[in-house]
Amino acid sequence: MLTPTFWEIHSGLEREGPGDEASLMRALAMTEGLPAEPRILDLGCGPGAQTLSLLKHTAGTVTAVDTHQPFLDDLMSRARDAGVADRVTTSDASMADLPFEDESFDLIWSEGAIYFIGLPEGLAAWRRLLRPGGWIAVTEPCWLKPREALPQGALDNWAEYPAMATVQELEAVPARAGYRLAGSFVLPPAAWEAYYGPMQARVDVVRARHAGDAAALAEVARHQAEIDAYRAFGDCFSYLFLVMQRPA
Repeated sequence: MLTPTFWEIHSGLEREGPGDEASLMRALAMTEGLPAEPRILDLGCGPGAQTLSLLKHTAGTVTAVDTHQPFLDDLMSRARDAGVADRVTTSDASMADLPFEDESFDLIWSEGAIYFIGLPEGLAAWRRLLRPGGWIAVTEPCWLKPREALPQGALDNWAEYPAMATVQELEAVPARAGYRLAGSFVLPPAAWEAYYGPMQARVDVVRARHAGDAAALAEVARHQAEIDAYRAFGDCFSYLFLVMQRPA
């Protein structure tokens, strides 16, 4: 169960996982043949950093989905500030049970979220939502080294996700799910710093605010351990951006 201190740390962050605009643009450039005004579904949108970038770099509309209403509220506030609120619709829904009609979207986007239901499972479940010839782009945690070469600290950091695979293993998944893999790339360090830099600042503030509160400090310590693990073992793991097309 997520604690109040968890939400205190994450409140106000622009993104809920590694990513940056340069990586988004690189992935978006692989989606050849999108309509001039694509219908985009952003799954696990969080507070919507990538949602706003998709609106910036396309003339389309975005349906943004998350199960944490405050994230959706933050997204709409930022969309209003950016003058694009009329192109965003939010939906408080589960990625595993989406209330949309078949072939409703030209592009499905999901950064740092599909692993909650599993990459093969997500690709299979979401395929019906894409029009024939439509695109899907996701980021998925990956090992950058063979498992036998991974230090124990890196393995411990991802112990709760035993399905985590290597780059080569992940690149084989789309074809089995009925997609054509257009391209893939590993997120660069800048995409991680865009997430962990602001998080570290929040962790420092919350640590000072709750000095002496053992329960709050335990949550702070969990976040600090996650950040420290990336600093120590960032050469062992990352996220892989996969860009795929549903065959026409």
